[in-house]
Amino acid sequence: MSELAQAIDDFLGERARRNDSAHTLRNYGADLHEFLDYFSPPGTEPPPLSGIDLLSLREWLAHLYDRPQKPATIRRKLASLRSLFRYLSREHRIAGDPARLLRLPKMPKTLPDVPNTEVTNALIDGSSREDLGRPFPARDRLLLELLYGCGLRISEAVGLNLEDFDRTERWIRVRGKGRKERQTPYGSKAAAALDAYLDARPPALEPRALFLNHRGARLTDRGARNIVKFYATYVAGDSSIHPHTLRHAFATDLLSHGADLRAIQELLGHARLSTTQKYTQVSLTDLMRVYDNAHPKAR
Repeated sequence: MSELAQAIDDFLGERARRNDSAHTLRNYGADLHEFLDYFSPPGTEPPPLSGIDLLSLREWLAHLYDRPQKPATIRRKLASLRSLFRYLSREHRIAGDPARLLRLPKMPKTLPDVPNTEVTNALIDGSSREDLGRPFPARDRLLLELLYGCGLRISEAVGLNLEDFDRTERWIRVRGKGRKERQTPYGSKAAAALDAYLDARPPALEPRALFLNHRGARLTDRGARNIVKFYATYVAGDSSIHPHTLRHAFATDLLSHGADLRAIQELLGHARLSTTQKYTQVSLTDLMRVYDNAHPKAR
């Protein structure tokens, strides 16, 4: 094994010991092994760690820009590389950290696409239609209720266990990014969906897991995304709706009905208030649209 390949394996092992999520580890692994492949053309070995300098990294970065990739994807790959080199510097396996001199590409300032309340409710209520022929409609309804009614990330939803629910007080223990836990309330519709699902829940290979797939194992992130995509396509008629769309809708609806921004931050599990503040821009955009369409002095 080359020195670079060993360094990547050691780094991923260290991140796993720090309890990074499976999703994060998967992204780190994919990005860094792509970096390894770039420096390992067929029939050659990658350079030693000491031979990877700033010029080499800029060459790799230019290679990323030459490919049809979004700025967000390039930022993620570069962030993975910088994390690797910070680790190697901290472990004194390299003399200096050339990756810290690489600049992240700027992200275009875009607002999240958020469906209105009517579309979201129609999507969730339509999941109970019998003509869709879904094998586990009660499970699907509960998943949609939690994504929109609680603003959960898809990874948080599929990671829920049965014991995470306080069904008396209607609280859920949610494990978010970085394994940080928070308490999130859930409403009467989610409670009814939970009761219906637990009554119909099949035998489980993983008895603690809330959401199960057809084999009785824990539902995966990809499986949950496919469920949302199905209902978005065949109920809402909009295949662009995805799990994070429902999280955006949760936050935007709270803000539109007067919820405090810091309370929304806590409910979403955002580490920074600035992340939550983008929803104020969505609401302001909606207000301007209403004003432009309705007020006689707007034209």
